[in-house]
Amino acid sequence: MLRLWTAKHNSTHNQLLKCIHSTSLVNASPENSDVFKPSGKWTPESIRTGLIARKRGMTALWNDQGVREPVTVLQLDNCQVTANIVTTRQDKSEYHAVQVAATDKPIKTTTRQMLGHFRKAKVSPKRVVKEFAITPDAHVPVGTTLSAIHFVPGQYVDVIAKSIGKGFQGGMKRWGFKGLRASHGVSISHRKIGSTGAHQDPGRIWPGKKMPARMGGQRITTQNLPVLRVDSALNLIYLCGAVPGVDDAQVMIRDAKKHLAVGRHNQAKGLYEKVLPKGVDDLPFPAGTSEMAKNLPTIIEAPAYKRSPFVPQE
Repeated sequence: MLRLWTAKHNSTHNQLLKCIHSTSLVNASPENSDVFKPSGKWTPESIRTGLIARKRGMTALWNDQGVREPVTVLQLDNCQVTANIVTTRQDKSEYHAVQVAATDKPIKTTTRQMLGHFRKAKVSPKRVVKEFAITPDAHVPVGTTLSAIHFVPGQYVDVIAKSIGKGFQGGMKRWGFKGLRASHGVSISHRKIGSTGAHQDPGRIWPGKKMPARMGGQRITTQNLPVLRVDSALNLIYLCGAVPGVDDAQVMIRDAKKHLAVGRHNQAKGLYEKVLPKGVDDLPFPAGTSEMAKNLPTIIEAPAYKRSPFVPQE
């Protein structure tokens, strides 16, 4: 397994490491490139497009310190750009977005409207179509095939998906209530939620009270998950921790909004070394493409920068 981040003694590897996440628009642009021409350089003010992936399940990895870390494996399924969107709002500001589609779909089960849309983008019909808001400099040429190297090992991402539905649940399972006494003095009310309101004043239950109801089955966002490994051959992304959704569910991945906000704040203060997470020098811009993946190692893994838990503290 090749770990470019740990190759410090070889000057050739160091030179490759510095340019590993620089994007060449010429290599990433297909023949049907549109009028959008990104600058090719990521800045803290830039917002890149996200990706559509499928949750393949959970497993475990061991880092270079021998620590076991639970990871969720996400796989890109022929994720391609189908449109660039520019809309003028009522206040004369512009909304920019990139439309991304994934997972091939048979032609006979695709509507004629969507067939014409995919034919115009020169891509095969897709099952899932989503759009991601971006900055004006982050448009991606239509037809570009996105790769797993769009995300850099060591950075943080947000994952958006529909959580697993658990049906109607009580207050203890849904909200973590303590419940009533499990010994003497309580009769068949051990899992009750207790008092829910006051007396005649206000004479009702306040809106938003935590009570039993349907649990799960909603669109949620899990924030700030670190990327541990990227496999460009199989288009796999290994994230530390759990993400919402069942196995084989479609999920959306994007750069972590909160970490980007902190990076912009550090950029304004002049703390340039803290704009991106430790070990990450740059991000593929405007996107990580399959053409770019051909010039990089198949597997890229981020090292553990924390202190080893097996080394005694002095």
